[in-house]
Amino acid sequence: MRLEDDQLRRRRRRRRRREGGGGSAAAVQIVYVEKPEGEEPEAYHIRTLASVLGSEEAAKEALIYHYKTAASGFSAKLTPDQVAEISKKPGVLQVVPSRTYQLHSA
Repeated sequence: MRLEDDQLRRRRRRRRRREGGGGSAAAVQIVYVEKPEGEEPEAYHIRTLASVLGSEEAAKEALIYHYKTAASGFSAKLTPDQVAEISKKPGVLQVVPSRTYQLHSA
């Protein structure tokens, strides 16, 4: 049952990435942030993203993944203007495009 839920979520995310919001120039970005103190990382990520997108609902829709172990940050689908705006926010260290690499095996 859990595996089916995970597969369904992945399919929805892939579809959203392909559709791109009706011709917008949005792309998946990784946003590295300072580790929040006194606040859950997920809540901090949503609050930071909502400050650019205008609402928590929009932030949750754009958010793809939370990074909490090796790095502090999140990935989200953002337009170039949104990248420029979120880059100026306090606590945001860096915003980089997400890249997918294909593995080749012999």
